[in-house]
Amino acid sequence: MFERFARNPREPLVRAAFRGLAAALLLAAGGAPAGAETLRFAVGPFQPTPGDTRKAYEPFFAYLAKTLGVDYELVVTTDWAGIATALATGQADVAWMGPWGYVLANREGDAQAIATVKYDGKPTYHAIVVGRPDLQIANWPEDARGLSISFADVGSTSGWLIPTWWFKTKGIDPRTFFKYRDGASHPANEIAVANGQVDLATDYDRNLKAMQERGLLKPDQVRVIWTSEPLPNDPLVVRKGFDPSRVEALRKAVVAIDEEEAKAVMPPHYTGWVPAAHADYKLIEDAGVAVGKLKPRAPE
Repeated sequence: MFERFARNPREPLVRAAFRGLAAALLLAAGGAPAGAETLRFAVGPFQPTPGDTRKAYEPFFAYLAKTLGVDYELVVTTDWAGIATALATGQADVAWMGPWGYVLANREGDAQAIATVKYDGKPTYHAIVVGRPDLQIANWPEDARGLSISFADVGSTSGWLIPTWWFKTKGIDPRTFFKYRDGASHPANEIAVANGQVDLATDYDRNLKAMQERGLLKPDQVRVIWTSEPLPNDPLVVRKGFDPSRVEALRKAVVAIDEEEAKAVMPPHYTGWVPAAHADYKLIEDAGVAVGKLKPRAPE
């Protein structure tokens, strides 16, 4: 469920394995030097493999650790629900995660969003459904009835929650309306459509753009069939009980990243952060309630 990469300038690289969502971390012998603080960072499966994700996102966490004057360890999760569990069980202090995963982490362990990432200068993105270019769909979704579709795993905002919620608003159960399957990663969904393994698949616009720019997909291999309303981008999240002074230091450090600095320490197209709070993710929480994955909050 997780891959762990420990980074310490005075110690060799240590990798520990997680077995199951609630499995205990195997900590490297020795760890950080006595008296040194180590922050435990985590990041969700934004790239095709954990190694790809680590390569793309570790420079950002290394930058944060250097700015705060601490050592760090990095956990790379292989699904979106896993990162919520890492925060809830104290296996991670700070996480870069998807919006739905954050809402789950908030409900499960009172994790809190402190900033929202900007992509090409905007703190929002879109869920999409892509399809084979030759599909004849003039009236969506009616003309797609009976086609095969691949959703992402149930912890994904754009790959599961938002399309499930949207179909529900139309009185459609995608499990019966389509030849349905779920659980795939976003890159796998795109490749499945491009290879003709499925007719349709869920994704998000940032991932499609990134895969095309990296040459993993040709522009004519898939086409966008449906686009959601704007959704709040990925939050930076802290676990319950995290030192308030450290929270403010983290927020200050990430909000201070300008567009030029972002080019050096963040993946392509990410241009910085804006301050955030849980209320900024109300749309996501409301969708979770609507599809039956969350209970409504009790009135205060």
